[in-house]
Amino acid sequence: MLTEERHRIILEELKLKNIVKINELVEITNSSESTIRRDLTYLEQGKYLKRVHGGAAGLQGKLKELTESEKTAKNIQEKIKIAQFAASLVKEGDCLFIDAGTTTFHMIDYLPEVEVVVVTNGISHVDRLLQKGFKTYLIGGMIKPTTKAMIGGSALQSLSHYRFDKAFIGINGIHHQYGFTTPDPEEAQIKKASLDLSREAFILADSSKFGEISFSKVADIGEAVVITNHLEIDQAEAFQNQRTIKVVTS
Repeated sequence: MLTEERHRIILEELKLKNIVKINELVEITNSSESTIRRDLTYLEQGKYLKRVHGGAAGLQGKLKELTESEKTAKNIQEKIKIAQFAASLVKEGDCLFIDAGTTTFHMIDYLPEVEVVVVTNGISHVDRLLQKGFKTYLIGGMIKPTTKAMIGGSALQSLSHYRFDKAFIGINGIHHQYGFTTPDPEEAQIKKASLDLSREAFILADSSKFGEISFSKVADIGEAVVITNHLEIDQAEAFQNQRTIKVVTS
């Protein structure tokens, strides 16, 4: 079978299933595993798909974004592992920015019982932070319906009044070449500003975010430490020159 024909078949299978296994593609194309792996690498470099454990997955649309409730139901255990590790980095006296998002929301439950100040743009975070007894500031602005995040010019201006020891930021896409990205330009501005206003910045992202590229750039890889739960071999190779990725294994 010609290479172009295999590539067409692989992409058609992805349209049907969104995730395909290498062994399935071997059978469908009557090719060797090594050939299929080379095909997947080539198609990933062309931004047609992303490699996942044992196969490949289709890329999300640049503007696609799940609602808060949809995000909450995905990869819960992975998010909790990441949240626990992130919370362990918080120390007495820290001034924190905690971004809107489901992984950052889980982080609140594991924050140490020490005196800290928290600034957030996540409406959903406020009750939990107050229940835990933290001094909390919610920045002003427009409420984004899907993520319950405060965004817009007023939110950006409000945020500019603060300086942080640590910022914990959610993200939609992480790519070794295109950096950290998110679908909404206004939300990207909030994430970028919080990163710039903080002494240390952390991106909280489960492994599904690697290889994704959304519409709006937030920052380059290397501008923040990524806390994640897993890296595929190909991803690890792509990020091998980066010392800013922490994989939480337990």
